[in-house]
Amino acid sequence: MKQPLTVIKVGGAVVEDEARLSQLLADFSQIQGRKVLVHGGGRRATAIASRLGIESKMVAGRRITDQSMLEVVTMVYGGLVNKNLVARLQALGIDALGLTGADMNVIRSRKRPVKDVDYGFVGDVERADGKKLQQLVEMGVTPVLAPLTHDGQGHILNTNADTIASEAAKALADCYDVTLIYCFEKPGVLRNPDDDSSVIPLITRADFRQLVADGIVAGGMLPKIENALAAVEAGVSRVNITLATAIDGRHGTVVQQ
Repeated sequence: MKQPLTVIKVGGAVVEDEARLSQLLADFSQIQGRKVLVHGGGRRATAIASRLGIESKMVAGRRITDQSMLEVVTMVYGGLVNKNLVARLQALGIDALGLTGADMNVIRSRKRPVKDVDYGFVGDVERADGKKLQQLVEMGVTPVLAPLTHDGQGHILNTNADTIASEAAKALADCYDVTLIYCFEKPGVLRNPDDDSSVIPLITRADFRQLVADGIVAGGMLPKIENALAAVEAGVSRVNITLATAIDGRHGTVVQQ
């Protein structure tokens, strides 16, 4: 019987909200057993880029990453946000280790090919090394993954944090009974974005297609649900999209095949 493992992904909006972040980290520290934290940081990156006079461009919820923006996200994701989270988890008694995909070669990507949009230095994950992550977890270490990967040729690539969470969960599902929780500033996937009580309790692949066609799911929620579906279809036991203060997995939107 596989041991349980929980992967929590926290978005950049929560990272920027001190009250919610403090509560999330406290709740995360109380999760029993093995766990992994994956974080975003897009809002912080956008703010710092603006201070530096660098324009942020987004297409369908995904960031365009030119050379200047790559330098910003590498500093912000791999440094500022990641190490602050690690330090705060240590203060809560969690032996955390901050990682990018390049560290220990845990997540390898390829630069996204140019089609309709040139995303620049954005990586599409080719593989995540579940065995390496398992070694850390079995040592009692809690990996804290930043949304950066590498191509094996010496280049860092910006990679969607929801994808990082999904790929890590999929890689670990061979060894563990994995629960993946995407937590953010809303109580789940909403049918009406202005009504927090309109949570959609369950989404399947067929539901997702219809929600996209109806315009209910759009923007940054598109890659989140796409990655959630990819995880359950690859053997992750449970995927939940919920409020950052409700990471017990009993609330929000459940994603199933």
